Amino acid sequence: MAFGQIEALEHLGVQIAFERVEGAAPTFVWLGGFKSDMAGTKAQTLAEWAREHGQAFVRFDYSGHGVSGGRFEDGTISRWLSDTLAVLDQRTCGPLVLVGSSMGGWLALLAARARPERVKGLLLIAPAADFTEKLIWPSFSAKQQRQLLACGRLELPSQYAPEPNVITRDLIEDGRKHLIMGAPISFDGPCYILQGQADPDVPPGHVLALNDLIRSDNKRIDLIKDGDHRLSRPADLARLVERASMIANQLAR
Repeated sequence: MAFGQIEALEHLGVQIAFERVEGAAPTFVWLGGFKSDMAGTKAQTLAEWAREHGQAFVRFDYSGHGVSGGRFEDGTISRWLSDTLAVLDQRTCGPLVLVGSSMGGWLALLAARARPERVKGLLLIAPAADFTEKLIWPSFSAKQQRQLLACGRLELPSQYAPEPNVITRDLIEDGRKHLIMGAPISFDGPCYILQGQADPDVPPGHVLALNDLIRSDNKRIDLIKDGDHRLSRPADLARLVERASMIANQLAR
């Protein structure tokens, strides 16, 4: 994948890698998924769109992800939210549009709540809000739950990588501090959601329930009939860029 200059921000003793594309406000910020990184197809597509259209854009890797420092197993929602806010506060200025994929959708909503004066738009792709509690924990058998609590970690096969996914007790327990699907979610700006109806990881019903909770007068959800979790096919990427352009045009008025 083609990158511009990779920079680093030291945060809590770890180097957080990021790339900036200079351009017009608002700044679009890519928030990746669980064990994903900023070299992915969707992030790269948005970076190319930003360069071609003179749009400010930032992508970064959470601690323990991609080319950032730290261990993945040390990560929690609190830590990755802190990484996100550090990048927003120290490496961006002006209005923001957060583009969150999967876990990044949850973090985008949390960051919007933490920085309401700056986050003016949301573009969420298969947003996995509360996934530690609503999607991961109930998927475990009683035996797996006991093992996780006793040993502090559980290794699960991944369909996206040869190495297993490591789920830690800290991840599950920390996630309970950040649950957002128990009450309405206030947001004043445009909030667009892309969701595949064939997503095996984040069920469409979960995302529809989240969409119902978001209190925005300017929201829309695209349910993509044959779309999977990644939504990285050419047609999916074209839709992503189209929705990003729509938000940029609205906020530029």
